[in-house]
Amino acid sequence: MMSEMKFTKDHEWLLINGSQATVGITEFAQEQLGDVVFVELPEVGSEYDQGDEVAVIESVKAAGEIVAPLAGTVVDVNEELADNPELVNESPLQDGWFVKIQLKDGVDLSELMTEEQYKEFTAD
Repeated sequence: MMSEMKFTKDHEWLLINGSQATVGITEFAQEQLGDVVFVELPEVGSEYDQGDEVAVIESVKAAGEIVAPLAGTVVDVNEELADNPELVNESPLQDGWFVKIQLKDGVDLSELMTEEQYKEFTAD
């Protein structure tokens, strides 16, 4: 199955591959945050509903949370971020990912945006 990139109104991206989604924040979000200095990740095995706080991100400007874009269980976390939180700034769409989530059966992807829709959403 092909991977599919989707975006949320919370400025998160999801790389959906079958029933798994890798989650991170967008270029736009990392630019707004400024230099990321700390990331707190969840435990593998944690279960979340859509909208639950999954991770905490702190930058020189602000602290914020990463929310679960879809319901599911965390199956992997990006351990690299503990020592190198700047990866979120340097490579937000690749090396700076936060978690991988095994999606609950039947999750609704319809609220997620395509890259095109996200660009329009952030164009204002």
